[in-house]
Amino acid sequence: MTPEDVLAIPPSVLTDKQRQFYFENGYLLLERVISDSWIEPLRAATSEMIDESRSITESDQKWDLEEGHSEDDPRLRRLSSPNDHHITFWEYASQSIVPDIVADLVGPNVKFHHSKLNFKWAKGGEEVKWHQDIGFWPHTNYGPCTVGTYIYDCDIDQGPVGMISGSHNGELFDQYNDDGEWIGCLRQEDAEALEISKADYLDGPAGSLTIHN
Repeated sequence: MTPEDVLAIPPSVLTDKQRQFYFENGYLLLERVISDSWIEPLRAATSEMIDESRSITESDQKWDLEEGHSEDDPRLRRLSSPNDHHITFWEYASQSIVPDIVADLVGPNVKFHHSKLNFKWAKGGEEVKWHQDIGFWPHTNYGPCTVGTYIYDCDIDQGPVGMISGSHNGELFDQYNDDGEWIGCLRQEDAEALEISKADYLDGPAGSLTIHN
């Protein structure tokens, strides 16, 4: 559906101003839109998954471990497809307000694609370089969107996701190196040409959503 098609449908959750902002800028920050009745179970489920990871010694399709991960000091980068490993994550993805919010941006026919749970540990964490998501799961239109949930407060010191307004309507960059190898980020020369000073970093309290094209 085009933005005009979507805007012709009355929204369930968002305002038309919020929807217009998303279409014009390519992203949206919704502060405290998820209630504690969801955040508390999500935190509990996350703690259970961290405890399960204590016995894991190397990364695999499920776990992405940070260097130094151990039973006494678990350090995760990512849990892949958490909705497949704990019912709470699937209940959140399917029964919370999130699908209605997505429908307000893409139209009423919403399909869940995949999920991941990212971690940023103190004195560690993984740098995420400038990239465009469309290259990670190629598709032929801009209907898909990525929704992030802050289950804890995320201030600017924790490195929140950054967006460059309007870039979704601009150039699609090559995310391979000179040897044709996938690097999952912009080449250095392309990244250096970005107007980084204009980036909007989406920090927010627990219960906030980030949505981007």
